[in-house]
Amino acid sequence: MNQNLFVIKRNGNKENLNLEKIHRVLNWASKGLNNISISQVELKSHIQFYNGIKTSDIQETIIKSAADLISSSVPDYQYLAARLAIFHLRKKAYGKFDPPKLYEHVINMINLGKYDFILTKLYSKLEFDHMDKYIDHLRDMNFSYAAVKQLEGKYLVQNRVTGKIYESAQFIYILISACLFANYPKSIRLNYVCKFYDAISTFKISLPTPIMAGVRTPTRQFSSCVLIECGDNLDSINSTASAIVKYISQRAGVGINAGRIRALGSSIRGGEAFHTGCIPFYKHFQTAVKSCSQGGVRGGAATLFYPIWHLEIENLLVLKNNRGIEENRVRHLDYCVQLNKLMYQRFLKNKKITLFSPSDVLDLYNAFFCDQNEFIKLYLYYENLKNIRKKKIKALDLFSLMMKERASTGRIYIQNVDHCNTHGAFNPLLAPVRQSNLCLEITLPTKELNNINDPNGEIALCTLSAFNLGTINKLSELKNLSNLIVRALDSLLDYQHYLLPSAKKNAINRRSLGIGVINYAYYLAKNNVKYSDGSANKLTHKTFETIQYYLLSSSNKLAEEKGSCVYFNQTSYFMGKLPIDTYKKFLDHICDEPLHCNWNKLRKNIKKYGLRNSTLSALMPSETSSQISNSTNGIEPPRGYVTIKSSKDGILRQIVPEYERLKNNYELVWNMPDNKGYLSLIGIMQKFVDQSISANTNYDPKKFSDNKVPMKILIQDLLFSYKLGLKTLYYHNTRDGTKDIQDNNLFINPTCDSDSCKI
Repeated sequence: MNQNLFVIKRNGNKENLNLEKIHRVLNWASKGLNNISISQVELKSHIQFYNGIKTSDIQETIIKSAADLISSSVPDYQYLAARLAIFHLRKKAYGKFDPPKLYEHVINMINLGKYDFILTKLYSKLEFDHMDKYIDHLRDMNFSYAAVKQLEGKYLVQNRVTGKIYESAQFIYILISACLFANYPKSIRLNYVCKFYDAISTFKISLPTPIMAGVRTPTRQFSSCVLIECGDNLDSINSTASAIVKYISQRAGVGINAGRIRALGSSIRGGEAFHTGCIPFYKHFQTAVKSCSQGGVRGGAATLFYPIWHLEIENLLVLKNNRGIEENRVRHLDYCVQLNKLMYQRFLKNKKITLFSPSDVLDLYNAFFCDQNEFIKLYLYYENLKNIRKKKIKALDLFSLMMKERASTGRIYIQNVDHCNTHGAFNPLLAPVRQSNLCLEITLPTKELNNINDPNGEIALCTLSAFNLGTINKLSELKNLSNLIVRALDSLLDYQHYLLPSAKKNAINRRSLGIGVINYAYYLAKNNVKYSDGSANKLTHKTFETIQYYLLSSSNKLAEEKGSCVYFNQTSYFMGKLPIDTYKKFLDHICDEPLHCNWNKLRKNIKKYGLRNSTLSALMPSETSSQISNSTNGIEPPRGYVTIKSSKDGILRQIVPEYERLKNNYELVWNMPDNKGYLSLIGIMQKFVDQSISANTNYDPKKFSDNKVPMKILIQDLLFSYKLGLKTLYYHNTRDGTKDIQDNNLFINPTCDSDSCKI
């Protein structure tokens, strides 16, 4: 029957359906793959053909047929589907399978307004020809199907209205490299371009969405994370909302510190007006966040921060709750509650927490971040001060409400502001950290905006990247990779444009980087160690020590060449403090691995030359970017051997690396007995990481009586996290969507003396 069908080609011509062409493409795509049945793909495809079908529709049908066969038992279908998808993408982009010459492609794309015209101003045709010879387009064949769909959906330059695609992956990698090293001396820059191209195109270094989607285009905003601090006045609130809109529209996730906004009922203008409280202004921020979809690249999202002792805390904690009415809920933001040691102590001693409006105790609010001893002194003073508005609430009740809402929504996060400042990269007296970002891994100083162009304000930007631990065979490899990524990201800070003066001020003067890891679960599986039983502790200690050491060394070397960052004197590093000096010593009981790097030499070099970058490390989720390299995301244990994500193209299945060889080595998250082993590993990482870590807690209700997670377990994990020195906690994940917690098992010994409870 198929022999009588005719097809319509891309140029509009008709011709008879030629099954042999399809067979040849499938044979090509299956080369070197295991347990693939071409006939099964063909059979599944043929039954969907019809008279007058477009050849492009035939290709999409075959791709989907191959993708539908992806499973843990036959993982190589993800590569068959990927190769077919690459074939299809190149046809759409170039009208043929073979890509054009690089210089020809760049000129064409500049003429179309898709690439930055500066590319041909910076590089000669001869240099483009050199790069073109170095490009290995065969590396496209190393993508999994999920990776290709992410490329197509988020990264490839395209017309998002018509769906027209203009490029293929290797052009992305070489042109990102060319942009980032363009200002290096001509005698060495092509060497750096080629080395960086190799590192990113072979997945040794993973780049975040803003860089992958934006570098080489006229859009020059590549910071993944933006931290905006709001003051307690209308000018600042409206400026914050305007800044949110600008950055959401440019692919950035946003952290909003709204902790200064005064509580409901506060006096305005000496009693002339009655303040409406936080919620109306949070709604204002929510509208700003959801105003831009970022062109389909990233959905607008933000996390909002406030202290646990805010007078409105009981209302703020339930803002995401499904109960209640629209007027008292703001459900489309995520929230982070800020704690410190005194708040934990009040809980453990079964005492009360006193709530204040920050506007009434400005010195207390400032001390909350920059000076813990001063905070305690002021807190006690205001507790005893008459004629100041306050409310007392049992710490047990407040912590329980917080953890209940964290469990039921999954999106009430935790920030330990004391750890962020005492074990951070900054001198808290000069540059306190008062918030984090969308995903809780960035800890940078901010200053409130009083107007949108406020020269005294400071919007913190962080530029991200990650090492792919799955590609690392020896820790010594991290030396050259660190040199490449630090240089590339540091150059990016000068290459990009800044939407606001307060953001440029922060980025150029602090030059903060956040370099993390992906594929940690695969790394553990390759080394035959587990999350939960302590067997991964020593490996993790060695690995993250090496990462931080080489990152700092690379920044120190760059400072020797180009000078340290302008605000280096505001860092802990300037004071001679390294992360290994300020971590929580309880970790030594978790892991007694000695230090292996020459920290004394590095300390002397930092004292002599400084650092080019205020921060170097942060461990981010990498949900999307890890898919590009077929890696497990960030540091998380996988939920299953096959990850299933929905997209506009249907269901995407991705299988953990080397599943057939290592399936017994992977530890799945729901097979872990509890969070303790995982949290211990996060603590070990945090010993070295100078920013923070997107760390999650995971609970399977089926492991508990009545299929409910006891509140006691949630609290113990929170206390254990604090004891380990964790700065932040991100998602609370519950298996199978179960949201219940054990309200009737709220027995917590407030004077608990177990290891989990001592802080």
